Amino acid sequence: MGMISIEGMEFFSYHGHFKEEQVIGTRFMVDLFIQVDTGRAERSDSLHDTVNYLSVYQTVKQEMEQKSHLLEHVAHRILKAVHARFPDVTDAEVKISKLNPPLGGKIDRVCVTLSSDDIYE
Repeated sequence: MGMISIEGMEFFSYHGHFKEEQVIGTRFMVDLFIQVDTGRAERSDSLHDTVNYLSVYQTVKQEMEQKSHLLEHVAHRILKAVHARFPDVTDAEVKISKLNPPLGGKIDRVCVTLSSDDIYE
């Protein structure tokens, strides 16, 4: 088994509880860790024997483009989409960070982290 990570994916999206957040939007960072059997790719050096990182990124991007009120909901959707589109993924973890959240003070980010276990409970 191998762990593939795609880290620091940055998106401008419209997620948030407050109406203004869904109108003006803000920046988000997404880190995704997926566990897959990398044995064939290790030997073959062929993209066809592993998970295509570009396809995974596009899957995350599609989910980030859909408005949601909660980061928990977005993270859940990302994990479900990754598992649905990439059946070789045996486990996954996603961390979504909302940069400069409107909480009334100087805050770098708020984050939600979910794993595959969380979507099947």
